[in-house]
Amino acid sequence: MLARTCMVLGVAGLIALVAAVSWQVFGRYVLNSTPTWAESLALVLVLYVTMLGTAAGVRDAGHIGLESLLVLLPAAVRRRFEMLIHLLVGSFGALMSIGCLELAQSVADYRLPTLGISEAFKYWPAVIAGVLIVMFSLEHLIALVRGTDVEPAWH
Repeated sequence: MLARTCMVLGVAGLIALVAAVSWQVFGRYVLNSTPTWAESLALVLVLYVTMLGTAAGVRDAGHIGLESLLVLLPAAVRRRFEMLIHLLVGSFGALMSIGCLELAQSVADYRLPTLGISEAFKYWPAVIAGVLIVMFSLEHLIALVRGTDVEPAWH
């Protein structure tokens, strides 16, 4: 359910991103008055769409892996490598979340002038995605230990 929510929010963010950029282009070339907030909003939306999509990609095992090499290995060795890959991806998610949380806290008092929101909003997507990546990696590890598969979130 979390991965599906990430994808739905990512699609909604992508629609909002297209709308913001379209409004910016319309304002610049038709109204001859560029809306100052549109570019900043588009940049923030890109971060949210990318990070939510990344987390959902980890859940559905859509990240870059060593699958071409793993299929050549015996099943027991392949399972260990798959576990190692999920441990490494989960570790990356944890480090990303911790690092971006520190960054968000360090810039929380500053404001994006065109949007009037805290600079921390630019780092929260990576914090959230990092936590989700850890959770989804743990889900894959549990499935490997149980000998089951993780069902893709999007059918």
